[in-house]
Amino acid sequence: MPSSAFRLIVRAASGLFAAALAMNAAQARPLEEVRQKGEISVCANPNALPYASEKADAPGFQIEIARAIAAKLGVRLRVDWIVPTIRASTVDCDLLMDAIVDPAVRRPGVQLSTPYQTSGVSLVFAAGQAPVAAYRDLRVGTRVGVLMNSLASLIVSRTPASMVPFGFEDDLVNAVSRGEVHAGAVSPATIGYYNLTHPDSALRFSHAEDNEPELRWTVAVGMRRADAAMVEVINGALRALLAEGTLTTIYARYGVPHRAP
Repeated sequence: MPSSAFRLIVRAASGLFAAALAMNAAQARPLEEVRQKGEISVCANPNALPYASEKADAPGFQIEIARAIAAKLGVRLRVDWIVPTIRASTVDCDLLMDAIVDPAVRRPGVQLSTPYQTSGVSLVFAAGQAPVAAYRDLRVGTRVGVLMNSLASLIVSRTPASMVPFGFEDDLVNAVSRGEVHAGAVSPATIGYYNLTHPDSALRFSHAEDNEPELRWTVAVGMRRADAAMVEVINGALRALLAEGTLTTIYARYGVPHRAP
């Protein structure tokens, strides 16, 4: 599977909707209209922690970052909840959080901000298993959980380790925690949030994606049909939030490491 296709799958699994949003990009608003209305909107999944949720006490880091951006713009944030993701094409929202920065992924009518986070597919290890720093260091006899038909599964297949397929990241991480597999290929956000919500597990992980360019990428804010002024102010807001440490603080609330690009 080509890396661009895999990244689209990861994005959808995380409740992200850039491709579908592009279908309806003509309805997006420029900065002047957003300020006149006093509101900017974001599309999100209502049940996708740590990314986003409808829970007032745990809205997810995507919602918190979007709120911080809206505050910098001096407007309120409206969240358009999208389930299933195919409905994103019918919703008139302005922003998409965690849009993957990849020249191979075309988004007609969607512009990207400056990147604000580095993500990818890390390796998480069961209790008693010694972490390895790179996928190529996986050894024979190691049972590694992977998402079915993912690029990570292809990379693991090139090592002496044995693959165990899963359909969902949550099931994969639970299997690692129970010791049913020795390791798993999972997003850093999923691992961090699992450790936060299961303090007795303290799963160890390594940023093995740093040695696999196709499993490592940066994310940005996707803006539908944004004018130059909108791009400029969103980038300015992100620069300020990065400099203030606000993004690091938000991610930390969900146990997620912030790795600035």
